[in-house]
Amino acid sequence: MKFSNYLDSKLIFTDVKGTSMEEVIKEMIEKIASKEKNVNLRKEEITACVIKREEEISTAIGNGVAIPHARIENFNDFIVAVGVVEVPFKAKVGGSASKDAVELVFLIISDILKNKNILKIMSAVSKLVIKYPHIADKIKTLKNTEEILKAVQEADIEIGHKITAEDVLSPNVAPVYPESTLEEVAKRLIIEHASGFPVVDKDGKFLGEITEKELIEFGMPKYLSLMKDLNFLTVGEPFEEYLVNEKTTTIEKIYRPKNDLIILDKKAPIMEICFIMVNKGVTRLYIVENGKYLGIIKRSDIIKKVLHI
Repeated sequence: MKFSNYLDSKLIFTDVKGTSMEEVIKEMIEKIASKEKNVNLRKEEITACVIKREEEISTAIGNGVAIPHARIENFNDFIVAVGVVEVPFKAKVGGSASKDAVELVFLIISDILKNKNILKIMSAVSKLVIKYPHIADKIKTLKNTEEILKAVQEADIEIGHKITAEDVLSPNVAPVYPESTLEEVAKRLIIEHASGFPVVDKDGKFLGEITEKELIEFGMPKYLSLMKDLNFLTVGEPFEEYLVNEKTTTIEKIYRPKNDLIILDKKAPIMEICFIMVNKGVTRLYIVENGKYLGIIKRSDIIKKVLHI
């Protein structure tokens, strides 16, 4: 089924005047309620649920797009509305303002048991933003609802029936390169609160991963791995080799090669992903297509995107 088939021109609004996410949510639900009786009957409840979900974790995904949503008990419907914001505003992400001002909002109201539908629509919006940024940017400027619908149809985004890797991966985790220094990688691990990164060549070909473990191992004296008891160990300056070489030494010889990792393609089903993570103790999975890095799936992605939509 096409993404555009989920949209109804009467639920596309080109004149959203709210200047904060809460204002926009309230305004869009008011507009939806004027068109949909089942929303009108539970307008206050739905508004409270969407705002509460937004306050928990921001749905701003970057590039000026947000996807506020909520699952409503016994709603027995699935609604996707589009709102073009007249005055772009900064959304709160992790307690601070987002980098990109929100200009386009896809608001989803769903029954509590339609997790898969929400995830599929969110994935479709992400594809629109990432693969067809020119279309997403065009939609932000349009004032005719039919033209917006035609623009979404132009993207021709297909929505499948199963949840797969491409629905839950994080495409915005930037890779590092064999030429990256220890210091560059360490800084990114700290700033991005990450535990590891994909390693690619200049053409985007997936080579392996570098994690906290490899950096720590590099800083340890090599003979420590041969010792069974460290009680009598005396070390002058801990991690001396690392501290001396962090600015000049690259990760080329210490990253884990792809042959040591589990690699999946974008069509891998969600249960296969969960099985690998649970039974093999894997915390990160890399999604690769035609040898090139597409994105990463972390355990937290499963929690955030599947279990706590």
